[in-house]
Amino acid sequence: MSASEPGRIRRLLVANRGEIAVRVLRTCRRLGIEGVLTVTDADARSLPARLADRVVRVPSYLDVDAVVTAARTCDALHPGYGFLSENPALATACAAAGVRFVGPSAATLAAAGDKLAAREHAVAAGVPVLPGGAADSARAIAAEIGFPLLVKAVGGGGGRGMRRVADPASLDAALDEARAEAGAAFADRRLYLERLVDAGRHVEVQLLGDGVRVVHLGDRDCSVQRRYQKLLEEAPAPHLDARLRADMHAAAVALGEHLGYRGAGTVEFLVHADGFAFLEINARLQVEHPVTEAVTGLDLVAEQIAIAERQPLRMAQDDVTVTGHAIECRLNAEDPDRGFAPSPGTVTDAAFPAGEGIRVDTHVQTGTAITADYDSLLAKLIVHGPDRAQALRVLRDALARTTIDGIATTIGLHAAIVADPDFATGAVPTGWLPEPARA
Repeated sequence: MSASEPGRIRRLLVANRGEIAVRVLRTCRRLGIEGVLTVTDADARSLPARLADRVVRVPSYLDVDAVVTAARTCDALHPGYGFLSENPALATACAAAGVRFVGPSAATLAAAGDKLAAREHAVAAGVPVLPGGAADSARAIAAEIGFPLLVKAVGGGGGRGMRRVADPASLDAALDEARAEAGAAFADRRLYLERLVDAGRHVEVQLLGDGVRVVHLGDRDCSVQRRYQKLLEEAPAPHLDARLRADMHAAAVALGEHLGYRGAGTVEFLVHADGFAFLEINARLQVEHPVTEAVTGLDLVAEQIAIAERQPLRMAQDDVTVTGHAIECRLNAEDPDRGFAPSPGTVTDAAFPAGEGIRVDTHVQTGTAITADYDSLLAKLIVHGPDRAQALRVLRDALARTTIDGIATTIGLHAAIVADPDFATGAVPTGWLPEPARA
């Protein structure tokens, strides 16, 4: 079988590093797929490199030509998340090389990655959006939607290129700062403005599509954030009105069907006093996908691979059931006492909990070197229980038994969050955690 022919994937290139590389390689091992990993010199002795059946060195995880060259001896390429995962150029280059891309088409990636284009697709699919528009007409848009408002980057996410603007006098400076940050992060200085909802919740819906049918796998609440970056996620979103939840699921599926979506993707919404509004679509596997796996019993990486093999969706909507409650903490190499400044160094001791209802996704061991060159995520601690109260009890105990020494981490912050009575009641808004000062 040539790499370009449809059929079973026997050798998969994992074009990523860290915990997501470990995650994808473990599913490869379970499915009997040979897992090949791209590594830079710095990661040649990492845990993912030791777990892979074979490694191929590349000068950078962002080098499209090098990554595709590494994939030419494989049937398919899985991009993980971050790096090139949402770059249409990678999907296009894979197609040209006869390598299947485990993800959406280049056209879908382009539509989802451009936040203004994605917003237009949402409108076309009948999905509600917040008032706003391109920053080319910033003054006019601001006058129309009022203050406070948000300045956002067209080409990216994760809080980069995003600024809260309280009044007209602050607008020009915020636009300048956001353009500079967006240009550095995404090589795209374009911005847009959107009405700010202070007391909203960040709720997202997981989709799977095969290019013909789209199903949802329930929702997640991602409202605990700092600088618009997620710290903790849970599924299902607590205390949502049943009709609003159903409408949000239907809106996400409608957008997926409008796009002819193929692969795993997430539609993110802002839930506010009057309903919900579209934020963005992430055309890849999300960091927080394990909580959806915990409550549905599905392996999303296995489903991605099956879709890339051109299998039709292996489930109907009625086959998807949500059982219990799951919560994930992102444990980062950051110092909350220093405005979440990066905390590079060497892990002198690492110990993670185990037991019923506990899952740890990590690439970190004692002796792992943490640099400031890559994302600060060290591990994801995921718990699952029959209900939210039990999941919280398991999580509190699991955090108390988690050790990552030698560097500053967010473990203590997460322990404080899950012990907080406001969080215990559920449904905290995105502004619940005080924002740190910018370093």
